[in-house]
Amino acid sequence: MTPLTRPARLRPGDRVAVVAPSGPVRGEGLDAGLDILRGWDLDPVVMPHARETHPGLSYLAGADEARARDLTEAWCDPSVSAVICARGGYGVQRMADLADWSAMRAAGPKVFVGYSDITALHEAFAMRMGLATLHGPMAGAVTFLKDVRTRQSLRDTLFEPESVRTLHALDGARTMVPGRARGVTLGGCLALLAADLGTPHGRPSARGGLLLIEDVGEEDYRLDRILTQLLRVGWLDGVTGVVLGSWAECGPYEQVRAVLADRLGGLGVPVVEEFGFGHGPTNLTMPLGIPAVLDADAHTLTLDVPALT
Repeated sequence: MTPLTRPARLRPGDRVAVVAPSGPVRGEGLDAGLDILRGWDLDPVVMPHARETHPGLSYLAGADEARARDLTEAWCDPSVSAVICARGGYGVQRMADLADWSAMRAAGPKVFVGYSDITALHEAFAMRMGLATLHGPMAGAVTFLKDVRTRQSLRDTLFEPESVRTLHALDGARTMVPGRARGVTLGGCLALLAADLGTPHGRPSARGGLLLIEDVGEEDYRLDRILTQLLRVGWLDGVTGVVLGSWAECGPYEQVRAVLADRLGGLGVPVVEEFGFGHGPTNLTMPLGIPAVLDADAHTLTLDVPALT
């Protein structure tokens, strides 16, 4: 697995486009998130369909074509330096193939931020554009609005990426399997990674990667099923290390932990748990596509280079 192209860091005054590739944005959360971005001296612009709701499928933010068009137009706008998602939910898989990836490749690298269902876009940017992205909080997410460490982690990564070359897990992180490992970071929401298997542009293998995974609302037996599927198809063969994030609403953590230890412990690679990214109360920004070293005993992930240039 090779490192991916890193986009440029943000600077005061940069314009950022906000898109909703998945679920609809409800309430006033997005407006509060836009105010935070303005407070960082950024110029956020909400894409035309980001506040819509699909007329027949209320779990989607507008029609698939409209959501794909928003992403394409935001990326191809030369005045935009970054694209930040408004929220997750469900819907990226429906629109990903409708985006104009040829035009987006021609437009060049930009910062892309999101998590949860947005995992499918992280994988698309990696596989279709060879672009490093940021698994991090979204403009309308509760953690972005309410958690100071979540906001600071994203802001430091966007503006001063060299200051967060070493990512420290939250207090409470534990070593599941000790050791150190080197690889290129990849991952996101576990269910979305599995759902990408067999698709035309899906990642054939995570070999050589440091796998970052988390999920929400998946009971222990469903997590077992997903991990078993990845094991059976050989997708996890050659993974060099695993970093586990949050498992919100997945049941009692010790039950979830038993599944994770059972399914991942046999890989023979270092594993650290409860690192502090994903759907938990704090969502640290985790760069994807960057070569790094995992120290499962020290609960750190050290990037070879800053996430952004």
